Amino acid sequence: MAKVADVHFDSRDTLKWFRSSAEAERGFCGSCGSGLFWHELGAPYYSIAAGSIDEPTGLKLACHGWTAEAADYWDFSPDVPKRSGPSGLGLPQDSP
Repeated sequence: MAKVADVHFDSRDTLKWFRSSAEAERGFCGSCGSGLFWHELGAPYYSIAAGSIDEPTGLKLACHGWTAEAADYWDFSPDVPKRSGPSGLGLPQDSP
């Protein structure tokens, strides 16, 4: 999160806003469609999408939020494999 007063944009040429509910708006790139941040109307903060920040970010995951709302396939267990590249799941299998 960042204070609205502390956020400055180098350019607003492709910055677009979408009013996603009566309480909030979302900022996104009008060229590629990438989500950038979320803002509760009247709140003093923007919630910034970590994936929109160039690396190295210096960010650390503090917690998994909204876990009670997670889809039934989400598993936060350390037993779920981690892969550094594509998962490979769902691809056609080679025939013998």
